[in-house]
Amino acid sequence: MELTVSAVFLMGLLGGVHCAGMCGGIVSAFSLRRGGTASHRAHHLPYNAGRIASYTLAGGLAGSIGAGGLLLDDLLPVRAVLYAVASVLLIIQGLYLAGLGRGVPWLERAGGRLWSRIQPWSRSLLPVDTAGKAFLLGALWGWLPCGMVYSALVVALASANPVSGALTMLAFGLGTLPNLLALGYAAGRVRPRLNAAAIRVAAGAMIVAFGMLGVARVFLPADEALASHTPASHTPAEHAHVRTGH
Repeated sequence: MELTVSAVFLMGLLGGVHCAGMCGGIVSAFSLRRGGTASHRAHHLPYNAGRIASYTLAGGLAGSIGAGGLLLDDLLPVRAVLYAVASVLLIIQGLYLAGLGRGVPWLERAGGRLWSRIQPWSRSLLPVDTAGKAFLLGALWGWLPCGMVYSALVVALASANPVSGALTMLAFGLGTLPNLLALGYAAGRVRPRLNAAAIRVAAGAMIVAFGMLGVARVFLPADEALASHTPASHTPAEHAHVRTGH
């Protein structure tokens, strides 16, 4: 029933077309200011490092909250519900990327309350003329309301472990990195391509597929599916052979 770290990484990678819209203006500003000099382009690495650090911190917090929720597991299948919600959010986000639906604006509005308190701090970091400022600005912008990030956070929440939650969001952040670095170093050429309809549809379809796979795993766990194809007469040793192939 696990949505693996690799799947979340791919979600971040494929969701890069969404990141182009959400964060593209910020990274483009780094590149285009003062003619996109090498000194300004060098700020993209610390900026993204700060952003990913915030994702990782948020994932650890979400995993801790999820661990507390497991105390109710005897009354309600908490983890299964969280995975189902995460999978549905992925489907909604995938459809949004493909140009169908509005995504999860209600969730982003809820996150906007926190963002309204964080955003003013970024003003003191402008202009971004040092790597330290770039890192801190990235750390602040990591809390920008984003449906894709929130979908990954629900996966981290469902992990019910602070370390697993942190690793989940770290993987997601690393997945978004190639697209945002490409935007930073070649904003004028890369951004129109990422926003091309064919790319958005393809990325959206892949994310929808991840979501549907997650829903399927919730309602048909792998162990049950395997058991349905395993003769009841098998001995424990034979069961082990069927499961491992050894």
